Amino acid sequence: MLVAMKAKDPVVLSYLAMRKAVGVVALGLPFALAIPWWVLRGHIIEPSISSYYYTGMRNLLVGSLCAISMFQLCCRGYDRKDEIAGIFSAFCALGVAFFPTEPNCGATPRQQHIAVAHYIFATLLFSTLAYFCLVLFKMTAQNGTMTRKKLERNRVYTVCGHAILASMALIALLKLLAVLHMSWVEDWVANFHTTFCFESTALIAFGVAWLIKGEAFLKDEEPGPAGTADGA
Repeated sequence: MLVAMKAKDPVVLSYLAMRKAVGVVALGLPFALAIPWWVLRGHIIEPSISSYYYTGMRNLLVGSLCAISMFQLCCRGYDRKDEIAGIFSAFCALGVAFFPTEPNCGATPRQQHIAVAHYIFATLLFSTLAYFCLVLFKMTAQNGTMTRKKLERNRVYTVCGHAILASMALIALLKLLAVLHMSWVEDWVANFHTTFCFESTALIAFGVAWLIKGEAFLKDEEPGPAGTADGA
């Protein structure tokens, strides 16, 4: 008879695997979209991640957002706040996927109206992801133990949450300055693809947080007593 070296709960393993999957998809999405298109299309980088909807990478973009939505929906936490945040973020990810941004040029009034919904869903999605990092991920069960690794994880979650918020703020600020027709800002945004860069930093921060939450990194060396699990 084959005997396992250590008993493991397959439900827990699957749950952690889903969290890792969320992190991998989020972390890899900017590179998976930009690098192939950059190689195939003469070193062109789109102004934003959402702009890849109008390229040959559309299916990858929409599919990745749908995958993130599904994982978010399935990764339930320990209380009602976790469940609401997970369901809400899943809904927002679908909104980002199926209400695309406007094309870079020649947008119709209908596309511009749809783009407004896209920006609203994107803002709500990233705000919820920041809430995960700054609040939910840092919670500990009432009878739990605050281990050294848990403190380290909380520091990383704090950095990731603030990185998401800072990225959102910088995107909004630069768009506002561009609307005011400040030529140097428009040139800077166009030359350095700032929206794409800051969207990427937000996704990378989100991905790192979920990889850590899935115990890919900074895992406690020794299992604590029963009930010491982190919050969702």
